[in-house]
Amino acid sequence: MTEKDLSTSNPITAEDNCPDSKPLEIYMFVDPLCPECWALEPIIKKLQIEYGQYFSLKHVLSGRLATLNMNKKTKYENIAELWEKTASRTGMSCDGSLWYENPIVSPYLASIALKAAELQGRKCGIRFLRKLQEMLFLEKQNIATFDVLKTCAASVGLDVVEFVADIHSASAAKAFQCDMKITSEMEVSEIPTLVFFNENIEEEGIKVTGYYPYEVYVQIIEEMLQIVPEKADPPPLESFLKCFNLVASKELSVVYNKSIQEMEREMKKLQLKQLVEQIPAKYGMFWKYIG
Repeated sequence: MTEKDLSTSNPITAEDNCPDSKPLEIYMFVDPLCPECWALEPIIKKLQIEYGQYFSLKHVLSGRLATLNMNKKTKYENIAELWEKTASRTGMSCDGSLWYENPIVSPYLASIALKAAELQGRKCGIRFLRKLQEMLFLEKQNIATFDVLKTCAASVGLDVVEFVADIHSASAAKAFQCDMKITSEMEVSEIPTLVFFNENIEEEGIKVTGYYPYEVYVQIIEEMLQIVPEKADPPPLESFLKCFNLVASKELSVVYNKSIQEMEREMKKLQLKQLVEQIPAKYGMFWKYIG
């Protein structure tokens, strides 16, 4: 996710506000290759827009896919099938044919690269993760190759020389191991998993594994705050597009609480104004802001 400022007056994301000032913290356990994590993007965006003033979000690499033995053909077939099912069920496109045409043999490098990106700042890491997901699920790029990783880093404005050096550094390896330790300590065995914590450190967090309707996450936030939080309105459509650059019709539908057909009609109006371009995908449609 490409992140910018969030306040009640400019509700696009939660990430720029000071985490210490927020009553909740959410740990989101992810893997760059996980289609369910990709499928959660619309829900995470909506949560950050509507309730981001109440929580900070921390991404933690689970390493689950990085430990898979991917040397067998059947493994690729299983992953391809999972991608296709996830896309058709959630509306967030991912093309399983990648695993037949350009399989990712060593996904560990993508995880280390994400930690290297984060060394240039938390928001840099968030932008890098979103771009990795776009290149993987939409463009069918092998995100475990240096050329693709460098292209990804450059496209989100990272210092590429520093990024490449950090991939090989002890700092990135240590950060990755730290995420593995958190995953183990919180007994996270599946991804995606969200763990909600409140200000009372003595209370246990609430762990939610898998993909659930938006209302489930809102209910957890309400329970942990013990109040009905004030919901922020979504920003003007063009502001949203300018912030995130590339978004799915599904994401727009979730954030603006309208049908995909309604949102695509709105997007086609912007297309006529040459503010966006349509990016066809195997499942659904994406829109790129060209302003």
